[in-house]
Amino acid sequence: LDKAVQQRVSQEQADRDVILSLLQRQEVRDIAGKAGLSIEKAQTAVTMLHGKDLQQAAQQARQAQDNLAGGASTIVISTATIIIVLLFIILIVLIAD
Repeated sequence: LDKAVQQRVSQEQADRDVILSLLQRQEVRDIAGKAGLSIEKAQTAVTMLHGKDLQQAAQQARQAQDNLAGGASTIVISTATIIIVLLFIILIVLIAD
């Protein structure tokens, strides 16, 4: 049981780390700024995510990271994915408040 709990905690931390890593990228900061979204609010919100919400946001963040690493040909998809991730995180915070 202890091992299962530790594994879940480790996975949740890995999920948070991938989201925070995406939020640190300059491309993401630029897109968020143009869209009027707060990176700081999104970073704070990441600590509040858990369960399915965290898993979904992390999955989208991983996809965005992969798209950004893919080069200029995927930037349109990446922009849309990044904005969706940021909005998702901010909405979760607003609902939690």
